[in-house]
Amino acid sequence: MAAEDGQRALRQTSSLVGIGLVNLATLTWATNMALGRWLRADIGPLTLAASRFLIASLIYALLLQRRPVEERRLGADRWLVVGMALTGVTLFAPTLYLALRFTTAVNATIINGFGPLITGLLAALLIREPMSRNQLAGAVVGIFGILILISGGTLTFWRAAHFNIGDLISIGAVTLWGLYSVLGRRVMRHRSALAATAFSAFLGLPLLLIAAIWEIQRLPLQTSPALFASILYIGLVPTVVGFLAWNAGVQRLGASGAMVFYNTLPLYGAVLGTLFLGETLGWPHLAGGLLIVGGGLWAARRR
Repeated sequence: MAAEDGQRALRQTSSLVGIGLVNLATLTWATNMALGRWLRADIGPLTLAASRFLIASLIYALLLQRRPVEERRLGADRWLVVGMALTGVTLFAPTLYLALRFTTAVNATIINGFGPLITGLLAALLIREPMSRNQLAGAVVGIFGILILISGGTLTFWRAAHFNIGDLISIGAVTLWGLYSVLGRRVMRHRSALAATAFSAFLGLPLLLIAAIWEIQRLPLQTSPALFASILYIGLVPTVVGFLAWNAGVQRLGASGAMVFYNTLPLYGAVLGTLFLGETLGWPHLAGGLLIVGGGLWAARRR
């Protein structure tokens, strides 16, 4: 009995740590979205993505020096790591940016709310990790929270909403991130979160650099100290801290369990807008936030 209680306590502690890690990741990504929008006239999206992963790859390389030798080389899981590189590093951000050329940030946020359900389906199909009833219920509650958060709790928003080709591309972006999380879950059965994150960045970086060279010829950089400081921050915090925290959370909660908390991204964006941009925080933000966080906590409960 004592051994079972000890194991249960360890599982609960692991889940709590996982919840904290994925929320840390989404918080850093909320700052990334705000900065990315602020820099949109100074640097192209492909160049920004290449810059952040170049900085992150250098940090990952230094961190990997402290890991065992087997962690510093590709093994039998190399193709899974290549899949992580293509989905989460090379394709996800450009696909999301492309979607935002045709649709609104609001529409993209709504579609991102379906990420947990898409990821749960992918996890069940690809790695036989079924989505529990708690996770399904939490994902649905989180979607309602997002709808309240961005609509302001009024029907006027829905009467004015329009959907277009950009929304289909947004679904593609969400699916790519779901695949990245599912593949990461599979890779991290035998690797640390650091090794999985690092090698996916290493393998995805060359394609991003080629794309950045092409983009700079069409969208020249508007260099300034603020630009370089912002790129350094994005490379260190949202990319190194955020990606490591996310993958470590996936390792503890599973791909489906971690994705439920992906819905906290618009919530943290609203909080940051209130703190730094003077935006108003009203009852829809509070109600939506409670549903998003509550749904995530419910999903994290053990059967």
